[in-house]
Amino acid sequence: MKCLLKGISSCLYQKMWGDQGIDSVSSNSERVGLSPSQPVWLCTDRKVGMAAVVTASPFLKPFALRYSPAGVSPAHRRRHTLPASEFRNLSLTDALSVFEIEREAFISVSGECPLRMDEVRHFLELCPELSLGWFEEGRLVAFVIGSGWDKDKLSQDAMTIHVPGGSTVHIHVLAVHHKCRQQGKGSIILWRYLQYLRCLPTVKRAVLMCEDFLITFYQKAGFREIGPSGIVVGPLTFTEMEYPLGGGAYLRRNSGC
Repeated sequence: MKCLLKGISSCLYQKMWGDQGIDSVSSNSERVGLSPSQPVWLCTDRKVGMAAVVTASPFLKPFALRYSPAGVSPAHRRRHTLPASEFRNLSLTDALSVFEIEREAFISVSGECPLRMDEVRHFLELCPELSLGWFEEGRLVAFVIGSGWDKDKLSQDAMTIHVPGGSTVHIHVLAVHHKCRQQGKGSIILWRYLQYLRCLPTVKRAVLMCEDFLITFYQKAGFREIGPSGIVVGPLTFTEMEYPLGGGAYLRRNSGC
């Protein structure tokens, strides 16, 4: 039987590969230390190259194996990178971008900026934790700046003073970059800011003053009117509004629920 198998194998080699194939098999056999009767394609010795094994088999056509680049999976190659969107507290390095957006947003409408450049820097230095910026691909597109307060109603002092640990946050300004308006970004960043304030255990409410045409916008966000503000800026008058917070999110987060 062994002689029969050897004869059949030799005939198949000679028919498919000719004398050159037989010589190749013999040389491969000698290289890996096989007996002439042992088929090369059954060899499992790691010293045999893959190309040699594949080429020697009479039942397989030569082919090239394709490998992915080292460390890169097909899933990673197909994945698309989305534009980065980030919400974070503002810092002094953001002051110029903040003032440019604020100036463009308010000067054209009311002729007055809620905060001058030195006041922007003042509050970002004193209480950056009460600010929030929305960045897309590293560019500031919307922001809110607030400060601490500890009285029922706003007074002129609230425009320049920060009261650390106060139970009220005075929202000085909310503005959106002019190229990003009419996209709902103002409502989104206000909602994010209010949810952020809920996580501050000492803060019980947020207050602001706005012109009459903005009352509806803030009412939709959950603010209610307190009444006319005692603060007047030139010819402009304002309505004071408040939003109750109560630290509910902080209490839920730390309740173990």
